[in-house]
Amino acid sequence: MDGQSGERIDLRAYFDRVAYRGGTEPTLQTLTALVAAHVRHIPFENLDPLTGVPVIDLSAAALTAKLVARRRGGYCYEHNNLMCGVLRELGFGVERLAGRVVWMSPDGLDGPPRPETHQALAVRIPGCDERYLADVGFGGQTLTSPIRLVADEVQQTPHEPFRLRAYRTGYVLESLIGENWRPLYTFELRPRPLIDMQVGSWYVSTHPESNFVAGLSAALVTDDARVNLRGRNLTVHSRGGTERVRLDDAPGVLTALTDRFGIDVTGLRDLEARVTAVLDS
Repeated sequence: MDGQSGERIDLRAYFDRVAYRGGTEPTLQTLTALVAAHVRHIPFENLDPLTGVPVIDLSAAALTAKLVARRRGGYCYEHNNLMCGVLRELGFGVERLAGRVVWMSPDGLDGPPRPETHQALAVRIPGCDERYLADVGFGGQTLTSPIRLVADEVQQTPHEPFRLRAYRTGYVLESLIGENWRPLYTFELRPRPLIDMQVGSWYVSTHPESNFVAGLSAALVTDDARVNLRGRNLTVHSRGGTERVRLDDAPGVLTALTDRFGIDVTGLRDLEARVTAVLDS
């Protein structure tokens, strides 16, 4: 049950959506397996903001209808609030966290403060004092397993190593890409209510300068690769190297959204026209 809304998550439908056949006891093994299943089957995508549809309703019912029943994807607020409801239903302790994204920012950590436009989760396993950071909604560089909420410890995931460093009154999450540690976002261990996430989601899904309004993004993880799409540019990062494909036109992008990311794009108003407008964004 989602502790704030009182709505129940349809666990059977969710498990079918992510092809999960593991245990349901609130253990680290279950948490790790659920995160792995989620990021491999529910894509990151911003098609609603791109086509002028604000993402405000983060209730269990709305997220289940979109990400599970309609076989769509979403961005951080949708992914992590769905995961929050699933984990709470299974008996985990879960708190919503707000983050400030510095990934791909020219100034990185040295620039002015950025808005809190990201959501992650702090997860506690019953009977264990240790907490874990879970984040199934950071797009092309999302965590593919939970990591311990401790600083200065390199933690291997099925893909890249990650680490947390102390930063001001909280942490910065970093990923090792090539030979360099790259900062992704900063956050504090201050639980946030759902209403704060709704405000953040409204902002990033409606502000004209938001990347989610002004450009197209999609991402999905496989066992040994990350598949990312930005505009017409499709990139596959794997252990063997990086493959880059420049798609010809909007129909080619729509085919990639369907075939490579498994997104059901039916019923999305003016999608081809909007994709055409942001091919090179």
